[in-house]
Amino acid sequence: MKRTAAASVSAYIAAQPRAAQAPLRRVRSAVKKALPRAEEVISYGIPAYRVAGRAVVYFAGFKEHYSLYPAGPRVVAAFEKELAPYEYNNKGTIRFPLSAPVPERLVGRLAAFMAKEAAARIRARAGAAKKR
Repeated sequence: MKRTAAASVSAYIAAQPRAAQAPLRRVRSAVKKALPRAEEVISYGIPAYRVAGRAVVYFAGFKEHYSLYPAGPRVVAAFEKELAPYEYNNKGTIRFPLSAPVPERLVGRLAAFMAKEAAARIRARAGAAKKR
């Protein structure tokens, strides 16, 4: 699917195929509910949510699925059972089919976990920098 530079998340969703729009709105809602203080932006041409100035969660729509990023090894391990019905890879992508209902609760839990993971990485880097 061709990516266009959307000015906002609403514009991004509106530019997606009709079949993807409602699921993407549900994903957006779940992420916003899980991260109420996150700043909603477009980054790398897709919707992203920043916490403390860092993008912690991204999502994107495609012809037959939508994806949530970044799903590192800890995310996959923590949600292994819940992610079993979905496709995910070692590059940090979780794919959800458009043909199935949006697992809003799972998406929210994933977003919150990803934000905590990002915060932990930031703290670890800050601690390492202090030791130098």
